[in-house]
Amino acid sequence: MAELSQASILYDLPGPRAKRRNAILGVASTVGIIALIAFIGYKFADTGQFEARKWEQFQYASVQRELLGGLGATLKAAGIAAVLALIFGAFFASARLSDKWYLRSPATFVVELFRAIPLLILIFFGYYVPLQYGWSIDKLWALVIGLMLYNGSVLAEIFRAGINAVPYGQTEGAYAIGMRKNQVLRLILLPQAVRSMLPAIVSQLVVLLKDTALGFIITYPELLFVGKQIGGRLPFGLPYVPTYLIVAAIYIAICGALSALAWWLQKRMGRSRRTAAKVLPAQNAGEDAARMI
Repeated sequence: MAELSQASILYDLPGPRAKRRNAILGVASTVGIIALIAFIGYKFADTGQFEARKWEQFQYASVQRELLGGLGATLKAAGIAAVLALIFGAFFASARLSDKWYLRSPATFVVELFRAIPLLILIFFGYYVPLQYGWSIDKLWALVIGLMLYNGSVLAEIFRAGINAVPYGQTEGAYAIGMRKNQVLRLILLPQAVRSMLPAIVSQLVVLLKDTALGFIITYPELLFVGKQIGGRLPFGLPYVPTYLIVAAIYIAICGALSALAWWLQKRMGRSRRTAAKVLPAQNAGEDAARMI
C-alpha cells in the first residue's frame, strides 16, 4: 500500500481514457516496428542477400575458425581494457574525492581531458604517435590504451557519483565512531555505492566491448575486421550484409550475456542485503530493553 501511494505521488495513475490511448500507442508502435523489420527483410531479399551463395562459406570450418579468432581477439582486448579501465577509474575517483587539492586538481584535469577526447583519436594517438618516433607498439596495446583512457575516465565519474550518492549521515556516523577517511570510503561508502553503481558500470563495460570494433581502423584483427575480410570474397558474391548480420548477432549475444550477469549480480546482492538484516523478535527485544534498564 505504501508503494502504491509513493508511486501515485511520483506518477499520476492513468484513467480509462489514458489507458486506452496508451494501449493504442503501444499497438501502433509494435505494428510500426514489425513493419520496419519486414521492410528491411524485403529489401535484403530483393537485393539477393539471402541467396544460398552468399551464405555458403559459413558452413566451412576454416571460416568458422576465422570468426572465432576475431571473437577471441575482441574478447582479449575488451578483457584487458576492462580490468585496466576499472583500476584507472577507481584510482582517479579516489583522487577526485581526496581533501588534498594537489591530488584532486590533477585527477580532475585528467578525467575531464580524456572524457572530452573522442575514443578514435585516442586510438590513433596510441598507435601512430609512437611510430613517428620510431617506436613500434603492438596494435592490441594501442587499442587497449585508448579504451582504458576513455572508459576509465567515464568509470571514474561513475564511481565518484555513486559514492557521493550515499547519504551523508553514513559518513558522519563513521567519523563519529573514530574511523579514518580511507576506512570510511572502503568499509562504509563503497559497499553501499557498488549496488547503485553496478548497472552503470556494466553498461559502460558493454560500451567498451562494442568500442573494440574501432580497432578495425588500425587493422587490429578483431571481429569486425575479420568480418570485412570474409564479406569481401568475390567467389561468394561479396557477402558483406550476411557477414555483418552474423557479426551483429555475436555482439548482441555477448552484450546480452553481460547484461544478464549484471542483473543476476544485482539481484543476488539485494537478496543478501535483505537476509543479512534480522528482525529482533518482540519478546527478545523487550527482555533486552529490560536488562538495559
